Amino acid sequence: MPIRIDNDLPVKQILEEENIFVMDENRATTQDIRPIDILILNLMPLKEDTELQLLRSLSNTPLQVNITFVRTLSYESKHTSREHLERFYSNFREVRKRKWDGMIITGAPVEKMKFEEVEYWEELRKIMDWAADNVTSTLHICWGAQAGLYYHYGIDKYELPKKLSGVYEHRTMHKSQELVRGFDDTFLAPHSRYTGIDAVAVRNNPDLVILADSIICGPYIILGEGGKNIFVTGHPEYDALTLDQEYHRDLGKGLDPDIPVNYYPDDDPTREPIKSWRCHANTLYTNWLNYYVYQSTPYDWTRRVAEDK
Repeated sequence: MPIRIDNDLPVKQILEEENIFVMDENRATTQDIRPIDILILNLMPLKEDTELQLLRSLSNTPLQVNITFVRTLSYESKHTSREHLERFYSNFREVRKRKWDGMIITGAPVEKMKFEEVEYWEELRKIMDWAADNVTSTLHICWGAQAGLYYHYGIDKYELPKKLSGVYEHRTMHKSQELVRGFDDTFLAPHSRYTGIDAVAVRNNPDLVILADSIICGPYIILGEGGKNIFVTGHPEYDALTLDQEYHRDLGKGLDPDIPVNYYPDDDPTREPIKSWRCHANTLYTNWLNYYVYQSTPYDWTRRVAEDK
């Protein structure tokens, strides 16, 4: 089955050109099937890029997946047009009155700030609090993972000596857990961040289980409360050229960035990067949708009205 998105969403044509099965609203309404309803709280500045990356990742499943993009009201993106936001994004007030199967909270370029200093922090807290009763499973990515760990478990982040950027080797742990079903013993995944999390605090929390980690990057996939909350500290959804674009952007800003680790052939930025994490990323998102969303949600879940908070 395909992902279902707005007929006019600009990235729809790109997905179709990549032979990704995308169903528009007209065709979806003719099918007698219980689709999965997923919210994506997109906090990234280049929202269309993130839309494309996540839709690619969510497309490799036999399930029909309805996507609704959400934006914050307390902060308006400066890098995405108002027209695009108003046309293709809902706000929290518009989605909070019903139940949802799953939600993704993306990363955001605010990791050097204290959480309480982020302009939309209070709104994000309300969304995460609401999700506890009204979303079957929430997947937090990169800064979204740090924010979720801090809000739910009081685990703070800390600033790294330099930016962690590249594609790093990880090891799979607790292989009986369904989220890492089909993973190899070791696999590669991209990271792009300036901060890390307290691995000792994660390990000492009885509600958290580290399913994959890295000697260099620390905990990578963390299972919270059996899958109610899932935290991924890297960017498995990244495209092949995302780290390249970030590297050249930082060069242009005069930041003197290190060459992303294990990314360019022979560490030569003039050569085309090697994408080595797609299979892992697809498996991660497919397992989340199947085991922690689809198989955990009552059939009539989304017909219920959300609790008023």
